[in-house]
Amino acid sequence: MDLFSKTQLEALTSRTFTPDEFDVITTMTEDTIRGEVGDRITDPPQPGILSVALTMAARVLVNAAGVSSEQAGGMLISYFASQIGKTMTNDERRQLRRAVGLASGASSLDIAPQEYASPVCVWRPL
Repeated sequence: MDLFSKTQLEALTSRTFTPDEFDVITTMTEDTIRGEVGDRITDPPQPGILSVALTMAARVLVNAAGVSSEQAGGMLISYFASQIGKTMTNDERRQLRRAVGLASGASSLDIAPQEYASPVCVWRPL
């Protein structure tokens, strides 16, 4: 299952990709996302996953090596942490975890069975 299509990525980045380039990009992106949420992604993916996957894929293209800065002669380019390689930002991590029904709070320990999706309860003042 692909998390996004070649057409969607090409529209976002305004460039075309060979099948091999697209395969590498999708593999890196999906591997990172599945490393965070496991096999909890449905087919089609839950709302919220597509935007994170596309953002990460575009970031892989900009800075696949994950460098934080580079210099050529007198020109120095520094990247924000959110522009570095295929890493996931905290906001993206929270969005993914919410999309698949995992706790998205401060705890990194989740002992609930995989098939359990905790009910979402939004508190609102009366």
